[in-house]
Amino acid sequence: MPKARKQFGTADDIEVALYDAIGRADLDALMALWADDEEIVCIHPDGTRLIGYAAIRASWEEIFTRGGVHIRPTQLHVSQNTMNAVHNLIETVNTTDAQRDIHIIATNVYVKTPLGWRIVLHHASIAPGKPRPELTTPSSTVLH
Repeated sequence: MPKARKQFGTADDIEVALYDAIGRADLDALMALWADDEEIVCIHPDGTRLIGYAAIRASWEEIFTRGGVHIRPTQLHVSQNTMNAVHNLIETVNTTDAQRDIHIIATNVYVKTPLGWRIVLHHASIAPGKPRPELTTPSSTVLH
């Protein structure tokens, strides 16, 4: 009988669990966050697009042979309704050489299922240069 999976109350909760599992190289914890759907998609920064549970699991298993990936998510932008959430953020990947830290633009898409929130898409692309400060429009600015 399959192990019961934890339910996540919000998309934010599952995103915290996602980066925690990646940092600990915990493949089982990471894969438990994905939806039970063969249409799930993971696009790694190298551009490889993976579709389906088996392909995604195999890719993370390979990544975790080198240990956890220490990612600090920042500049989160959220678009959400009662059943879907889209998180766009900057991932700062910390390397052992501080001169080589890189940042990645990532989009995580979550859906609310009977088992709680689950990830259905993780798309990550390496961004050139250093991350720009978050651009915001002051609330007093009038456009047109």
